[in-house]
Amino acid sequence: MTVVDTSRVRAPGERGSDFAKLSRRIAQAGLLDKRPGYYTARIGLVAGLFAGSWALFAAIGDSWWQVPVAVLLAVAFAQVTLLAHDLAHGQISRSRRTSRMAGLLVGNLAVGLSYGWWMDKHTRHHANPNHEDHDPDVSPEVLVWSENQAAGAGRVAKIIGRWQAFLFFPLLTLEGLNLKVASFRALRRESLKNRRVEGLLLVAHNLAYLGAVFLVLSPGKALVFLAVHLAGYGVYLGCTFAPNHKGMPVLTAEDELDFLRRQVLTSRNVRGGRLVTTALGGLNYQIEHHLFPSMPTANLRKAQPIVSDYCRSIGVDYAECGLFASWGQALRHLHEVGRPLRAGSRRSQDW
Repeated sequence: MTVVDTSRVRAPGERGSDFAKLSRRIAQAGLLDKRPGYYTARIGLVAGLFAGSWALFAAIGDSWWQVPVAVLLAVAFAQVTLLAHDLAHGQISRSRRTSRMAGLLVGNLAVGLSYGWWMDKHTRHHANPNHEDHDPDVSPEVLVWSENQAAGAGRVAKIIGRWQAFLFFPLLTLEGLNLKVASFRALRRESLKNRRVEGLLLVAHNLAYLGAVFLVLSPGKALVFLAVHLAGYGVYLGCTFAPNHKGMPVLTAEDELDFLRRQVLTSRNVRGGRLVTTALGGLNYQIEHHLFPSMPTANLRKAQPIVSDYCRSIGVDYAECGLFASWGQALRHLHEVGRPLRAGSRRSQDW
């Protein structure tokens, strides 16, 4: 694990803390203000892409030309999911009730993703990013993210973890299906709010989704369409979220960091201009997003120079690189932490 600076540990709400000083600068610049015009335009464009993809699907009919439509629809589903992400963080509306209602429609009904389950999971990630005990995104169920996890890995993680860097992208093709399955499994939790509504919307989505595909396409083409669409959806989301934290320091209970350092030192920004920002839904400004989760996506770019300059002024590392470089760092990290598993496998074979 990379050693991180713990010399300035203060509570995030303390008036003189490093985060409090940065937060005042951001607030004075007006970057926490809502952006209704931006979100009106973005919602319109994403809704047009989503509806247009389904209209194209209906127009083409029973044809193998539906394969590229499946890819286009995967992009549309991912962009809708990124909007659900912004709703969950309160970036679009100040009203929690409005955000939740819109999130259920956008998440559960439109793309078949449990909004309540994902919001709970993502909130825990934000509270403890890259913490091997508390961040569900680095849970060692299939992949291992640290040498500590490799030492205590279960059977499946031990097998996959040996070559997980090479298996990472192939495994992402299953993530779209995994999200749907996990959404239904979450309905068994009594802690999930509005379980009945969530369940009804998930069932409605899947009946409409599968019904449309098998009504228009022959069984063989329908199965190929579903495979391509869900695989593309999973890879898109994986390539959106993986560059942000994978390959950055993994924290343990021994790491006592203040709020600012906990968020900045475990996050990575991705360069690339407006095209990358559009493709990643603004999550390429991951450091700014983690520091100010409710900040509208359109303001993250403006906050970036303020945050980066401030981090440099107080001696906090601020990680930033290109998209492909970020994937490379993530894969090298996965390969490195899998080394003990490969070594253990060779010892077993020698024995």
